[in-house]
This record gives sequence, C-alpha cells and structure tokens, in this order.
Amino acid sequence: MSATSDRGAPDRGPVQMDATQVYREDTFTDRRVGTIRRMTPVSANGEPDAARAVLYVGQAQIMTPMGALPLSFEIDANSLAVAIEKFGPAAEIAVQQTMRELQELRRESASSLVIPEAGGAALANPNDLLGRGGRIRR
Repeated sequence: MSATSDRGAPDRGPVQMDATQVYREDTFTDRRVGTIRRMTPVSANGEPDAARAVLYVGQAQIMTPMGALPLSFEIDANSLAVAIEKFGPAAEIAVQQTMRELQELRRESASSLVIPEAGGAALANPNDLLGRGGRIRR
C-alpha cells in the first residue's frame, strides 16, 4: 500500500499503525437517532489494556439543504448506559459547533479575494461582450 496523498505528495513509505493505540470497536444503535461506538483499548495482541480508558464516540447526521451532514463526537461516559443518556446533549453540542464552523467557512469564503496572476490577461469589459442595445451578439 502506498502512502501517496491525493495531492501528489511524494511517497513517505508504508503506512504504519501505532501498536500502543489499538482499540476494539463495538457498535450500538437504536436504528433511529444514531450510533454509539465503544472503543475498548487493547494491546497489540488483542488483550484488554486496563491502563487506558474506554472511549465512547457518538455518530449522527443532520439534514441540510445540501444533504446529510455526518457528525462524530466524543461522549464523556464511563459506561454504555451513561453514553446513551448523554448522547442527545453531546449531539446538540456537536451540531452547534458544526454550525459555527460552517458559518466561519462561509465568512472566509465571502471575504476571500481572487487576484489575477501577474502577467495574466485583463478581465474582459462586459460591454465588449454585448452588441448594440445591450444584447448578446449572435
């Protein structure tokens, strides 16, 4: 397997998993609202690693005018029951944070300037594209 990125970056060698950060994943869903992934730390040989905490990750999606937007968020919990209880509030925080990030991206996009490269052709005068009377020439 090659580690070349989509941008054509040079190959940096084989992709290597970190044997100290391996988790077993269990998935739970209500088939309606979302999914909770329980990430249980394990050693490289698959035995439970009690030195690290079990993680709970919620997954849901929100509908936007452009389609479904996936959300993934950590849930501060020490059991599946607590993760289920905290799923809704954690999802709401993730929605609010995602909306803030989308608004920031929209602001950045609206304020960015497009500057032609040096030596590039000048922008066309719209009047040069129009014939007499303001109509497009055929």
